Amino acid sequence: MDLGIDRQALVPVVQQIVSAVAQWIRKSGAAPGTRLPSVRQLALDNLVSQSNVVEAFERMVAQGLLVPRQGSGFMVAPPAASRETQWYEGAEQAWGTFTDGPLGELKLGCGWLPDAWRESDDISYAIREVSRTDTAGLFNYSTPLGLPALREQLLKRLTHMQVASGLECILTTHGASHAQDLLIRTLLKAGDTVVVEAPGYGNLFRQLAFHGVHLLEVPRTHGGPDIPALEALLQHHRPKCLFINGLYHNPTGTSLCREVAERLLQLARREDFLIIEEDIYGDLQHASCVRLSALPHEGRVIYVSSFSKTLSSALRVGNLSASAAIVARLASLKTLTGIGTSRFAEAVVASLLANGTYRKWVQRLRKRLGMQMAATLQVLEDEEWRVFAIPSGGMFLWVKPGVADPSRLHAQARRLGVLLSPGALFSPSGELSDWLRINVAYADDQRALALFRAMGPARPTSTILKTTSV
Repeated sequence: MDLGIDRQALVPVVQQIVSAVAQWIRKSGAAPGTRLPSVRQLALDNLVSQSNVVEAFERMVAQGLLVPRQGSGFMVAPPAASRETQWYEGAEQAWGTFTDGPLGELKLGCGWLPDAWRESDDISYAIREVSRTDTAGLFNYSTPLGLPALREQLLKRLTHMQVASGLECILTTHGASHAQDLLIRTLLKAGDTVVVEAPGYGNLFRQLAFHGVHLLEVPRTHGGPDIPALEALLQHHRPKCLFINGLYHNPTGTSLCREVAERLLQLARREDFLIIEEDIYGDLQHASCVRLSALPHEGRVIYVSSFSKTLSSALRVGNLSASAAIVARLASLKTLTGIGTSRFAEAVVASLLANGTYRKWVQRLRKRLGMQMAATLQVLEDEEWRVFAIPSGGMFLWVKPGVADPSRLHAQARRLGVLLSPGALFSPSGELSDWLRINVAYADDQRALALFRAMGPARPTSTILKTTSV
């Protein structure tokens, strides 16, 4: 068994062995009970130490992929019957568990950056600095509104974005989802009606449904919510809030245009509803952009953001900006339900903001994502996939095969070891759709490229061979 070990790669040899063996199990369709080559033979064939092979196999035993047999080495484990394992056969459940798939599948539709793209040295330095200079951050709670040093940095950021605010109007949270949950609990009650975009962020839909809130769908267009459709809804309903993802919308990648933004604010004033503007991808902007929060809104807009997607999901640091009165209510609920946010995590983010590290990091990230976005769009065009819109930045594309039968898509993806995020996951009602979300940061993987080709136009055999050999 050739494991294809790359000794120049940043991935440790043990993890390469785990990934290679898992991929072999998936591609070969090895039945439960299939015996793997001996530790000694596998190490000899791939010029690695036996201890590395043993450690890799033990990890796979812990993951439920292998079982040890006394005197017989290691064998392919039978499939688990638990619901968690069945989730991997779906789409959102597979990547939505926020852990690696059991066989090292490619999460082509996930909502975060690949580990290989992360710059851990800067975060490690900030962690050491905070540990050395702010011992209290290692042991104590943060304040109800959040760490003052972080809120001061956030105020500078908001001021730079022309989002009017003050320290008393800024609240830190455990990411954007926590901010949304606090807002739902504080501003809404069971039976209330809100407007959401379709497609949109599935976790928000589930949060709202959990609290008994009724959802009205407004289609997302290239420039934001469909204004005529929204006006039609407002003729018959009195929603309390509109939830919108303005910049680099999840999942379509589109951004709000000024004409639509101004009309939304007019409708909010006339019909007396609040707008919750989520901006977790806004730092990826390349050029001028439109934020509702940056326009005159008379307190109608609440701004929500997070560092989870751009910096680190593990730190779980988010924030929101609203009127001082609303923030005071949110802070009380935050304290009641969770005591407070992590002072340590907030101190790390504050340090990265204060010394300019975060700003430099997102500049590099924008450039890399921009290059990958252009490359992915070219591949999709070559393979005749349909693209909903050409984003000006960000990490998402909303696409579907333009030629091959869409019913083949998921079978092809399973065969290639690609986990998808289909359109139903982004529908408030769970409506089936041929559209799916692509994260361009993962689209240069050979498995993704093979999927794009497999669902593209049929080609003569000679062309296929030529493409494969390049």
